[in-house]
Formats: sequence, structure tokens, C-alpha cells
Amino acid sequence: MISREERKVNVIAALNKARSMELHAIHQYMNQHYNLDDKDYGELAMNMKLIAIDEMRHCEMFAERIKELGGEPTSDLAAAVVKGQDVKTIFSSDAEAEDETIYVYNNLRKECADNGDILTAKLFDTIIEEEQAHMNYFDNVSGHIETLGDTYLSKIAGTSASTGGASKGFVLNNGAN
Repeated sequence: MISREERKVNVIAALNKARSMELHAIHQYMNQHYNLDDKDYGELAMNMKLIAIDEMRHCEMFAERIKELGGEPTSDLAAAVVKGQDVKTIFSSDAEAEDETIYVYNNLRKECADNGDILTAKLFDTIIEEEQAHMNYFDNVSGHIETLGDTYLSKIAGTSASTGGASKGFVLNNGAN
């Protein structure tokens, strides 16, 4: 039988894996936000920033749970940031990344439940739901770009990137949660 301490170590490892993925997403999405804003795709840039804020919130939620369990939150990124992406590829690659995140988080959720930590499993449930909203948005934009191409992008060019006082993120601003 696995000891309580070993189970806790396993849960902390799962949380830190997820945290490193969130840290990568934050950096990736903020890089894309700056590039989209620089190319004058304000509406897309604004939503990318709000999604990055959601990821920041997730990162903090994982860190808080890690600390509750007596662990140390990682500051390592799961992967390198891809820079200089073309606007036509950003959203399809982000949809794929969110899909992979959902898959990994479902496995990490199971790992936590298997180690007797249903509270952390529920945390994963909450975050998976929000990642699904991100993936749906990215898929939607990617589909518009694929179907309408430059017509869709020209409609968005010149729109505002201002999030104003909106710091709640994409999911909370859009009522998806």
C-alpha cells in the first residue's frame, strides 16, 4: 500500500506538471497577443490577452493547491514559446495545444483521484471546463480564417485591443463558467 506522503508527492507532481503547462500557455498567448495587436488585429489580440489572464488564474490555483499540500510550485515552462507565428496559423495551433492540455489534465485528474485527492481532482474539473471554452474559441476563429481567409481578417483589422478594466479573463468575461 502506498503511503499518504507518497500519494501527496504524486499529486504535487501532477499539479506541477499542469502548472508548467499553464506557465507556457501564459507566455505563448501573451506573445501572440503582442503580435496580433502589433498587426492591428485588436479584437483577436484582446481575446488572446483575456485567455492568457485565464491561464494566469489557473496557474495561481495550481500553485495555491501545491502550497496547501506542502510542495513548491514550479516556475519552469513546459515548452519553449513559438515566436513569429503567422496570424493564419495561431488559432489552429492554439486549438491543438488546448486539446492536448485537456487530454493531459484528464489524465492528471485521474492520477489525483487514484491517489485519494478528490479536491485536486475537482480543481482539474473546473480548469478543464475553462480550457474547453478556450479550445472552442480557437477552433471557431480558426474555422473562420480557414473558410473566409482575408475577408474575415480584414473585418477584424483595426478593431480595439483594449481590455479596459476587464481583468477577469476570457471565460469569466464571456460567462462561459
